[in-house]
Amino acid sequence: MPAEQYGAGPALEAAAGLGPYFAWQPRRTAAGWRPLADLLEPEVIAERVTAGQQVIMRMSGLGPDQIGERVVASTIFLGLAARLLSPLLGAAALTGVVPLADPGRLWWRPVEGGPVPIAYDSLHRAGGDAGGVLTRTAVVGLVGPVLEVFRHRFTLSPQVLWGNVASALGGAAGMIADNAGDPAAAERAATTVAEMLTVPPLAGMATLHHPDPDRDRWFLVRRNCCLYYRIPGGGTCGDCVLTPEAERRDYWERFLQR
Repeated sequence: MPAEQYGAGPALEAAAGLGPYFAWQPRRTAAGWRPLADLLEPEVIAERVTAGQQVIMRMSGLGPDQIGERVVASTIFLGLAARLLSPLLGAAALTGVVPLADPGRLWWRPVEGGPVPIAYDSLHRAGGDAGGVLTRTAVVGLVGPVLEVFRHRFTLSPQVLWGNVASALGGAAGMIADNAGDPAAAERAATTVAEMLTVPPLAGMATLHHPDPDRDRWFLVRRNCCLYYRIPGGGTCGDCVLTPEAERRDYWERFLQR
């Protein structure tokens, strides 16, 4: 029987143990769930960005004129990319099984803040190497269409958005290393992401660094920026191209000494 015929449920259940960004749940009821295809509608995406802007305003005390819509859109897309990719990478790293990300079998539920809940209906597992499968089915097939909606609706650079995808993958690999308690899973996650960064559409968007060969922890450095620094007081992220190299290296050293 071909590998695609076996269900991916157990692998996704294993990934969910890594944290809320890695958790997809089986859809056992239709109540409250919306098809993932809703996120291909510009007006739905605009609603999510407006909600995100309201959250940032409450948290920061800033006004709407201080929080640019494009900056918020980039940030919302980064979080959404993380929700769509982290469970798949986690499943592959922990179990060797790559769930086949079929958008027609995925559902979501709007929330005011935090990770967007996502549910699935009977996802299959895909055959082939994890990096190639995730690039084709998850990055291009699942996230790519959503990226295009953000790009056109908010006039965002493709480099910024694909850089956000790379950042989401690098963040997921780091969380796997930090939370799985399994050096082999950490290495599988990093190897998979490194492979994905060598081929389009992520080629040239970021690189992975392994500063301490004795530690199972890699760090991503992107070659662009998510724009969050444009929010007053926002600063830059650890993987941002704008973060000074000395500051980045100091952060890595302090992180690895924890």
